[in-house]
Amino acid sequence: MKKLPLLLAASAGYVLGTRAGRQRYEQIAAGARRVARDPRVRSVAHQAQDAVAAQAAAVADVAKEKASGAASAAADKVRREASVSPTP
Repeated sequence: MKKLPLLLAASAGYVLGTRAGRQRYEQIAAGARRVARDPRVRSVAHQAQDAVAAQAAAVADVAKEKASGAASAAADKVRREASVSPTP
């Protein structure tokens, strides 16, 4: 029974939303395209992309070093524990 109110609300939202029609959608889409084509927006987007690429390389290097250190520490611990024989 709880699904019925949800379905009714979704149906009403769909009907009311479609009344706005294709024209409003086209207005919104045209505005988004206009903003996306703006040279200032493109410039900032490229700067952000370059910054992310540079940071990604740095983060990858740090992660590689940390993983290598952790693997070495784990291997050393296993070797130490293997060399200690338990007393019966």
